[in-house]
Amino acid sequence: MKRPGNVTPAYVGTFALLLCLHSVTADYCKVNHCYNGATCVTGVGEEPFICICADGFGGDTCNLTETGPCSPNPCKNDGSCEVIAPTRRGDVFNEYICKCQPGFKGVHCQINVNDCEKQPCKNGGQCRDLDGDYSCQCPSPYVGKQCQLRCVSLLGMEGGAIVESQISASSVHYGILGLQRWGPELARLNNQGIVNAWTSATHDKNPWIEINMQKIMRLTGIITQGASRLGTAEYIKAFKVASSLDGNSYITYKVDGQQRDKVFVGNIDNDRTKTNLFDVPIVAQYIRIIPVVCRRACTLRMELLGCELHVYSNTAGCSEPLGMKSRFISDGQLSASSSYRTWGIDTFTWHPQFARLDKVGKTNAWSPAYNNRSEWIQVDLEKTKRLTGIITQGAKDFGVVQFVSVFKVSYSNDGESWSTVKENTGNDKLFQGNTDNNTHKKNVFEPPVYARYVRVIPWEWHERITLRMELLGCDD
Repeated sequence: MKRPGNVTPAYVGTFALLLCLHSVTADYCKVNHCYNGATCVTGVGEEPFICICADGFGGDTCNLTETGPCSPNPCKNDGSCEVIAPTRRGDVFNEYICKCQPGFKGVHCQINVNDCEKQPCKNGGQCRDLDGDYSCQCPSPYVGKQCQLRCVSLLGMEGGAIVESQISASSVHYGILGLQRWGPELARLNNQGIVNAWTSATHDKNPWIEINMQKIMRLTGIITQGASRLGTAEYIKAFKVASSLDGNSYITYKVDGQQRDKVFVGNIDNDRTKTNLFDVPIVAQYIRIIPVVCRRACTLRMELLGCELHVYSNTAGCSEPLGMKSRFISDGQLSASSSYRTWGIDTFTWHPQFARLDKVGKTNAWSPAYNNRSEWIQVDLEKTKRLTGIITQGAKDFGVVQFVSVFKVSYSNDGESWSTVKENTGNDKLFQGNTDNNTHKKNVFEPPVYARYVRVIPWEWHERITLRMELLGCDD
């Protein structure tokens, strides 16, 4: 605020103009809201009045005692005040300057800049100016501050990162006298075989299939595909999509700007794929596909598209298998504290190189020589990667079911100094492992781990420590 003292002709003119404005606008100053002898003058625009402070006082209502040009701070919107003359503040243009935060300008940083004038939103995003900032409404599949990131990673139905226990359905069809089970775990895009998809039961009048992503994700689309049963094409011609954060309360995807449910166009045959994008991405942990119109039967293979929720530091999603099952991770990258030999025979050695998800054979997993908490298996990823989860699996040794039920995870960048994944409390995190020899169990790392070396440390087990696994993540 300007105040009497060091009076100039310009100041007198400004004061006269304010008095004139005061005479033609509402009399907000009938009751003086200003302190310490200040003069109240009816303001212009958004300010109903302003206070012209007496020398030595400052603040919007002149209620603060000045101890220098920048105390109290005359700059608005968190602007910083910088003294340019050591004497008491008189003319604001000569004794201090305000350095404004991004999005503001003016002598006192009082003017909000229209950040949308520079058209910061990319890929067709719509800009909305905010107070000192902006936001972009992005068309799917783009996300990010400026809609600069494509959020279209394959989330794991086809590749296996989404494990069987994450997939459920309202019902299952049993064919050929109950010998064929068309279960939800088969609903994987491009799945092959005679029984290769999910089909709902004939009596199910409200069928659905659901994926539990195990954490909140950003979902931008879905790819659907039918299948052939007994030589006849079956597929979903139209469907709805519902989502949930907790698995209890569901919201059906709506037509943009309306309250009616959106019906997505599905497939036209049993083999070709159909991609639908969600114009407004879905943020949820549970995603449910609800068939509306089916050809012969509600039969589905599918893949979900999306990315991690915190996409600003992640350009492509980060839940891809890193190569244990595919052997992209070579045998030379795997090591362990020890290896068990069944009956002491070298041929039946359970090497760490066997610890690959879904590996088959007589010795098809890693097992250490001893059952104690000092044993470990290690993966050298050869460079730092971003690790977001792990899938574990047990195995059988001559018919005996064996698995790791609880384990810890340690990581390192040099192979010498190790850290253990922690709980929010600071204690080592104990991951819940398997309950049988064959089912996949997926655990996620929140927050992600950045490391070159990863160790799995068995903590509890059934019969004998036995492990097959896959690591999930992406390049750092």
